[in-house]
Amino acid sequence: MDLNQLQAVIETFLRRRPFSATDRFCNLTATDFGRLAQQRNTCISTFKKPERPILQIKSQADFYSGVMFLVMGVAFAWGATNYNVGDAARMGPGYFPLLLGSVMALIGVLIIINALVVKSVDGDKIGPWAWRPLFYIIAANFVFGLLLAGLRSISLPAFGLIIAIYALTFIASMAQADWKFLRTLALATALAVGSYLVFVMALALQFPVWPDFITG
Repeated sequence: MDLNQLQAVIETFLRRRPFSATDRFCNLTATDFGRLAQQRNTCISTFKKPERPILQIKSQADFYSGVMFLVMGVAFAWGATNYNVGDAARMGPGYFPLLLGSVMALIGVLIIINALVVKSVDGDKIGPWAWRPLFYIIAANFVFGLLLAGLRSISLPAFGLIIAIYALTFIASMAQADWKFLRTLALATALAVGSYLVFVMALALQFPVWPDFITG
């Protein structure tokens, strides 16, 4: 008996009202009804088409981190093609950014694959956006760039490396709700001294160190 025939028998039985004394179905018990229902479900499951597995994100945090690495890596590599790349023996200005971008993109792909394969607790869902750290970190880098070289279009003079580092450190520290002034001052001083020794004294890079209104 196939699925359609079994279903027709059950529907015919259910439509029979009232039952006659000679009705062969009148002696069916609750157990018999249960067996019929079980056979019907078995037939349905047998003829039911198997569902195709759907690719699911096992870890949202890893997946979107991998996407970020992939996008940034492709952007770096694409931008590096605008410069002379050279080769390993004679590296051009675009060689290292191209290499770095390629490695970042590869890491992003590996993280995405890991997020699609390895299971995590509760899907490792992404929590709410941390707007305070996001705002202050971006603002710190923006102010650093403005103070370092100035902006002639709005008559903003260059304040130099030292003041720019102090501004960067203090603004970035405000991303923490419990930031401390003295601790931030010590960190900014260490960064300023270290940057001066490395970039100015050791590497002899040419960029303003002190404000224009001091150096003239």
